[in-house]
Amino acid sequence: MRRLLAILIPGLLLLTACGGGQPAAPEPTSQSAGETAKLDSLKLTENGDKKAPKVEFTKPLDVTEPTVKVVTEGSGERVKANQIAEVSVLALNGKDGSTLDDTFAKEPQAIELSDDFKTKSPIIYNAFVGAKIGSHLALAAPAQAASQGAAAQPSQLLIIKVLSAKDAPKVLDKPEGDTVTPPAGLPAVTEKDGVPELNVKGVAAPKKLIAQDLIKGKGAEVKATDTLTVNYVGVALASGKKFDSSFDRKEKASFPLSNVIKGWTQGLAGKTVGSRVLLVIPKDLAYGDAGQGDAKGDLVFVVDILGVK
Repeated sequence: MRRLLAILIPGLLLLTACGGGQPAAPEPTSQSAGETAKLDSLKLTENGDKKAPKVEFTKPLDVTEPTVKVVTEGSGERVKANQIAEVSVLALNGKDGSTLDDTFAKEPQAIELSDDFKTKSPIIYNAFVGAKIGSHLALAAPAQAASQGAAAQPSQLLIIKVLSAKDAPKVLDKPEGDTVTPPAGLPAVTEKDGVPELNVKGVAAPKKLIAQDLIKGKGAEVKATDTLTVNYVGVALASGKKFDSSFDRKEKASFPLSNVIKGWTQGLAGKTVGSRVLLVIPKDLAYGDAGQGDAKGDLVFVVDILGVK
């Protein structure tokens, strides 16, 4: 899931977490924050869901702290905590009103209103939670002075339309599905206290990627563009040495499937939530001979797919 707000306004999430102290806990309706009077001149003219609204405001827009306000209220249900809101965003230069980005004609962007998001960006979180579907939110960010390696940035104004909201997909605690008997010749996988253990003794180097279900889950099918929540353990095939394990850290891992080694992207795409998958990955689809730390050469993983979004 793209963190669109962070992409459009670098550092905004940090600013909102620090500016003006911690806002109060969310009420049943959306909360405004900051210098909202400076948004009183803002006027929107609707052009439909797939086209950005016409925006009029007094220029230049100059705020000294992150500011958010509901500009027009929709007629749908209210967005709830822990839901995923789908939005379209128009980003404008606060100084002259020129367009910086426009996602209205593209696929909606998703914002997960999780506890983590609330901690990092309470002002934005409190504006979304309680807003009605169809509402337009205005978010203004202060200008940023030039710093080492970064040019000065003008104030920015985001017009965010809340298109829909849905409950976040459930994340499993462990794999759930039908047990699958793997073919001979693959690494042996046993389980101790719920944690998979790998034995790679005598296993031949793979000529191609192997992605073998050990448990076939009944959940959603994974796409290469998804963000996964998993538990996993990895060993180097040549040495049998474990080099990484989320089980050891006692913390599930979440990451975009497009942002990992090719063996994971290719091997897990098409699998299903709830599955436990054995991956035997040739070195050219991993980190090569040089490796990363002990993750050298051909690698073997057991991956429990617990959630997807």
